Order: sequence, then structure tokens, then C-alpha cells
Amino acid sequence: MKVLVIGGGAREHALCRSLSLDPDVTALHCAPGNAGIADVATLHQVDPLDGDAVAALAAEVEAGLVVVGPEAPLVAGVADTVRARGVAVFGPSAEAAQLEGSKAFAKEVMAAAGVPTARSYVCTNAAEIDAALDAFGPPYVVKDDGLAAGKGVVVTDDLDAAREHARGCARVVIEEFLDGPEVSLFAVTDGEHVVPLQPAQDFKRAYDADEGPNTGGMGAYSPLPWADPKLVDEIERTVLQPTVDELRRRGTPFSGLLYAGLAITSRGVRVIEFNARFGDPETQAVLARLRTPLGGLLHAAATGTLAEFPPLRWHEGAAVTVVIAAHNYPGTPRTGDPVEGLDAVLAQDAPKAYVLHAGTRRDADGRTVSAGGRVLSVTATGADLAKARTRAYEAVGRIRLEGSHHRTDIAERAAADAAETDA
Repeated sequence: MKVLVIGGGAREHALCRSLSLDPDVTALHCAPGNAGIADVATLHQVDPLDGDAVAALAAEVEAGLVVVGPEAPLVAGVADTVRARGVAVFGPSAEAAQLEGSKAFAKEVMAAAGVPTARSYVCTNAAEIDAALDAFGPPYVVKDDGLAAGKGVVVTDDLDAAREHARGCARVVIEEFLDGPEVSLFAVTDGEHVVPLQPAQDFKRAYDADEGPNTGGMGAYSPLPWADPKLVDEIERTVLQPTVDELRRRGTPFSGLLYAGLAITSRGVRVIEFNARFGDPETQAVLARLRTPLGGLLHAAATGTLAEFPPLRWHEGAAVTVVIAAHNYPGTPRTGDPVEGLDAVLAQDAPKAYVLHAGTRRDADGRTVSAGGRVLSVTATGADLAKARTRAYEAVGRIRLEGSHHRTDIAERAAADAAETDA
């Protein structure tokens, strides 16, 4: 099977890496890709938002499967265009992708499906915003109704900051604050059947101890040693399957990757948000542990044959991902800085630790340089979280990017708690 992956971030590098290890994938292409993806796939300079161009490329490379990575092409209907040309696509239709594209639509679907979530108000003017903020009180949770690349959410005790963010959005969802730890759970679905992956936890704040502004994600780990062993089954039963059933009932079946961002509150599981694609950086950690060949799983979802797919197999142990971000991220990141030390990681840490590229490119001299805010994801596996953390941070220490920053506490608490439990 020949596969074409759409996108150019660390999520797509993780997908391409896993697909390149699948013996049934005979050729791998990516558009537009990045400097790291070029090592495992043939790159093509195609606009990911141009459905006709993507469909033409799929035909040119004779792709048997197209995997749409980012949310923007999905909401723009790229999967629909490719699917209309008779090519199997892993990724929902534009209508179904509104589950991520519109927070208000997601709330409507959850209400109809009986899925537990935070109480909320959809606001379109200043008076509605002020009333909603007053109704819930601090901490204020304010979400841009549209796509915002993972940075459209503000959680703050500062009323003025909450009001300013809300008034900067054309349409905004204001909701009650959910207490408890957060969990990310991916599920592969063909629009009827649901196959959950292993849960992960990501770190949204820019700096250690959850300080600083929200980002697209500064690290992640999987599995969650502190979680109830029955958690995934509960989420499948109360969140994932009801949502897929409701979208199918509406005539807009969701086929692809359904990502549930959840809070494990004192009142039980509550949905924070849905995404219509693999999350970044959780994908890097989750796929590091997946033994089942990825190509066959995604193809089964794209062709409506998940019911016949064998149970997923997983590697024992844990995985940790640490994101290295450019100077001034998540503000206006500096780009063009050389990335050094990648060969050292490959020589000294692989295969237990490796680097997935996000915001990188090759300059005129062939050097890898920064080209975005989140530049690299360093992922490592180990027998447990403590070993995976050690390997990840050893690899991070070999990389040099002037002005860069990363969190030093990814999975720290979970690893310590797990070690204490095992003692």
C-alpha cells in the first residue's frame, strides 16, 4: 500500500515514522513535510488546504490511503475532495470535522448524545460575555469557537483578561471550570465502530509547574499509571461511542481520529473538548508504544472495516515526549537558528530515544534550522516512566538550539508517584 500523509509537524513525523515501520506500506509520501520527515518519506510541495491539489498528488503517487494530519485541511474539506476521487482517506468530512471546528457545535452534539461535559454559554456580544463570566465566576474558561491551533483557550482568575480574550473572538464559548487531572484519549473510528488507543496526558503551559501562557503542548506521556484501569472502557461507553452514534444519526458520520480531551473531576469524567485529528504532542508518545502496524489500522477505518480488525497490541513500558521550543514561543518565535546535536542523538540514544521534527527546514547549505514555534519533539521509551524520562532528557541535553526552551518536569510527578506505589 502506498500512503500519502498531509501535514508538516511533529504529529505528521510521528505518523510517518510509524507508517515507515509498517511492512505493508510500500511507499510513503508527505506534503509538505519537514526536514525530519524527509528522512522517511518523499516530500511534495503541495498546499495542504488545496483539496484539488492534494487529490491530484494522491493520484500521481498512486496512493491507496491518504492520511490528513492537521485540523485546518479537515475543516476545509480536503478529505471530502480526495474521497470523492475514489481514494481511501483517514480523516473526517468537513461537516463532521466541525466537532473541532466549532466548540458550539460540539456542545450541541454532546447534549444530544448525553455526553457529560461542562455547563457552558455561547456568546456573540459583550453583554452575553459579561453575563456568562458572572454566572460561572473564577477560574474563567474562555474558548474561541473556531480553530485556533490549540491556543484559543484562556483559563484565568483575571476577569479583565478573560473578558479581553472573549471580546477578541467573533463567537465564544464560556464554560464552568472542571477540576481534576486531564486525559487525552484518541479513538480510531470508521463512523460506526470505535477503537480506543491508550490514554496520554499533555502539558499545555509553556513553563515548569504549569506556569506561563497556554501553548500547543510542551510534552506528553503514556500510559497513565494513576488512572483507573477501567477508565478507557468508561470513556468509550459514555463519550466516544455515543458521539460517533449521534453524528451518524445526523447523517454526518465521523470517520477518522476522534480525540477526546477530558477532565477526571470529582463528579466523574467530563469532556473538555473534541478534536478531529491526532493531538500533538500526545501522538508522539502514544504511537511510540503501538505494536500494531499503523497503516492497516488507519486503512480499516478509512474503508469501514474496523469491525474485522484484530485487537490492538501494545509495547510494554512507557513513553515520554519533551518539546523543544524556539526563542519567544508561544509569542512570536524566532526562526532560522541552526539545530545541532541531532546526529548525536541518533548515534547515542536510538532506538530508545529519537527526535521528531515539527518546525524545521533545510537551509541553502543543507543545515537543519528552526522554522516554527515548536521545533522538535524528543520521544523516548522505557520499562517505566522514570526510565523513559531519563532517556528523553538525556537526548534533549544533546541538542543545541540558541534561545530555545523546554519544560523539565514532563511526567515528573506521575513517574514519582508510580515509583512510590511500586516501592
